[in-house]
Amino acid sequence: QVQLVESGGGLVQAGGSLRLSCAASGSTFSSYAMGWFRQAPGKEREFVAAISWSGLMKYYADSVKGRFTLSRDNAKNTLYLQMNSLNPEDTAVYYCAKYQARSPLTGPVDYYGKGTLVTVSS
Repeated sequence: QVQLVESGGGLVQAGGSLRLSCAASGSTFSSYAMGWFRQAPGKEREFVAAISWSGLMKYYADSVKGRFTLSRDNAKNTLYLQMNSLNPEDTAVYYCAKYQARSPLTGPVDYYGKGTLVTVSS
């Protein structure tokens, strides 16, 4: 059974930074694309960023491009999301996601973690 455990969320002031981590187990982490989604209060879950199995290809939502950086360490089975220049609109529960394929462009998400809350105060 695949398990995805997020950490690193918390309360931060606008303009600040946070680094989210996602520890994966139960599958061959390095074989699959991974990503982050978020869900703000009263809104639907939305895509934030995704990375191919090798880490060479990365994709970002327009709303976070230039501020967030996605990376992965296949030796540690861990996915990271460095979030800089945070603003109150980034407040949400952030979910780690595993894709069915090596690229996020060729397969859907098949697992989500339970999420970690990020709150950005103005």
